[in-house]
Amino acid sequence: MDTNVQNFAVANLRRRPLVVETAGFVVGFDPGTTSPYINYATPVPGAEPTAGDVAELVEAFRGRGLKPRLEFAPDAAPAVEPALREAGFTVEAVHEYLVCTPQTLTAPRTAAGEALLVEAPAAQEEYAMIDAALAEAFSGEFGSSPEGAARLRRTQEGGGAVRYVRAPDGGCAGGALCSAPAVGTCELAGVGTRPAFRGRGIAAAVTAALAGTMFARGADSVWLEYSGEGSRRVYERVGFRPAGTRLYVSLEG
Repeated sequence: MDTNVQNFAVANLRRRPLVVETAGFVVGFDPGTTSPYINYATPVPGAEPTAGDVAELVEAFRGRGLKPRLEFAPDAAPAVEPALREAGFTVEAVHEYLVCTPQTLTAPRTAAGEALLVEAPAAQEEYAMIDAALAEAFSGEFGSSPEGAARLRRTQEGGGAVRYVRAPDGGCAGGALCSAPAVGTCELAGVGTRPAFRGRGIAAAVTAALAGTMFARGADSVWLEYSGEGSRRVYERVGFRPAGTRLYVSLEG
């Protein structure tokens, strides 16, 4: 699965508004933000970069005033991590990823045995309220903004999907998004529930709804990363299973 996930990472970055390809690497930039979590690179599977290749990659970031940063499945390109470490890159994190297939997907239920209503946004104000809810859910890790709402809309209109559960006051209680499929798989991300609505099965509901949507569109699998054992249990309940690891590295200074 590592090669499939890495091929997806390459294809997904090539969808960015600005793409730079250097020897063995694809870099995706979004001029609407300087966030290192959106502007990053990934290697092509099997890449064996030289010191010069890594230097060219670093310059692609430095020339734009951005931090050099990569996300990738290390087992799909074993020579990349040593080359990056030699150039001074350090590890930010190592995340296990989980994969769901049509055969493992399980519909969730609330404690009362009912299914939550999961909706797709249509109007711009819905994208804005989902963006605001996710910003609250992630404790200000990123701020709500018109650019964030616009990225959600591009995901929905570009072949991916955005789903949310409405709060009693008409706002967004929680939501998530899934990229458009590539090479048979797609990434589900940004699963977040506002603190006041946690423990009600919202994360499970939107995760299962997104996976089902992508399977209906022909995807063979959906993968995601989890942030803790609590979220892992949520994802496993709806059919996600451990499949590999992803590495996050960056260059300071």
